[in-house]
Amino acid sequence: MTSSLTSAIPHLSPAWSHYSDVIAERGEGALLYGEDGRAYLDFTCGIAVTNTGHCHPRVVEAVQRQAGILLHGQANIVFHKPMLQLVQELLPLVAPLDSFFFSNSGAEAVEGAVKLARKATGRTNVVVFQGSFHGRTVGAMSLTTSKTIYRGGYQPLMAGVFVAPFPYAYRYGWDVERTSAWCLDELDLLLATQTAPNETAALLVEPVLGEGGYVVPPASFLQGLRERCDRHGMLLILDEIQTGFGRTGKWFAYEHFGVQADIITLAKGLASGLPLSAIVSTRELMARWPAGSHGGTYGGNVVATSAAVATIQAIREENLLDNAVQRGAQLTSGLRHLQEEYPVIGDIRGLGLMIGTEFRDSGGKPDKITAKAVSQECFQRGLMLLTCGPWDNTIRWIPPLVVSREQIDQSLSIFADALAEAVGGS
Repeated sequence: MTSSLTSAIPHLSPAWSHYSDVIAERGEGALLYGEDGRAYLDFTCGIAVTNTGHCHPRVVEAVQRQAGILLHGQANIVFHKPMLQLVQELLPLVAPLDSFFFSNSGAEAVEGAVKLARKATGRTNVVVFQGSFHGRTVGAMSLTTSKTIYRGGYQPLMAGVFVAPFPYAYRYGWDVERTSAWCLDELDLLLATQTAPNETAALLVEPVLGEGGYVVPPASFLQGLRERCDRHGMLLILDEIQTGFGRTGKWFAYEHFGVQADIITLAKGLASGLPLSAIVSTRELMARWPAGSHGGTYGGNVVATSAAVATIQAIREENLLDNAVQRGAQLTSGLRHLQEEYPVIGDIRGLGLMIGTEFRDSGGKPDKITAKAVSQECFQRGLMLLTCGPWDNTIRWIPPLVVSREQIDQSLSIFADALAEAVGGS
């Protein structure tokens, strides 16, 4: 670090937690470079944002070109080409949904989706699921149940939110179908005892839990949610903010489960690092949202939407979905071999390049200490990994979709050394 830059750090709000003291100089593909020139394998992707890798040439070129033409064309005042091009790129990916509202952040998209659901149905309440993360603004925070730190001290929160269990089979110790059936039964009980279907606007769920521990539900669970929404006239909102744009080996995680949403929220990987989010629904539902009842100054920014168009084209034309499947299988296989040697890795789960390794101690309890120690040992060796889950005992693997076979092998080698140091030396 240079002393002039380091002196500014204490002036940043301590509300930001910090994974490292690295001052990032540049990024390229799966690599992030510190100011001292050291390269790190960045398997955090800025929390699942840089799906096309750092500074993908196609995205950079689109941003540079657009920045010299127009920086801001406010959506209420003018149309601009990049937003309309983005709609054209998205339409075949999300069909039969066909209407879009663009914002800046995932939290904005979630809050907008809830507003749309309430307005479209004339109902007030929303059901979320245990372990969910939907954002940090007041409305989105009220829908978030993955950790108390996100909610603590901010009561009273938004009313009309009810929480049902998510099929976290490993935690319950049951097989996945038994867990799914129990969770659906508990949802039925919730609808019979706490929020009647005729006052429930929507069920809001992540197709794969993100901050809640990278938990993949069985298809029967999401299909059960869809059936109940159809039966009761509720809307199904799928939060694809972390799972979207190839992260799970498909454009969107819901494609793995044979379900269709009424509303989808998108962000993170949509624009390869530029702030952009979207609410996606049908024209029929969007038409129930009166003009002027929702908005935002910067939503659908012209530079961000240019980056999003380039992002989608890069993912499609470079076959990054296939790479996510192949590299995800390679990574999972390597982790399972390490699990045989280190039983402190209690569970390995995920889809594509969204993989969680959950640590448990010899008594079967969540082991945050070891997960954090392994993560830090990896960082010292040049591999950036984050933890997640209610107890911070799950290391999450979210490398960019451009990651190579050699880089996955390198990450596994570093992880093995970190395990030997943190576990073998304890």
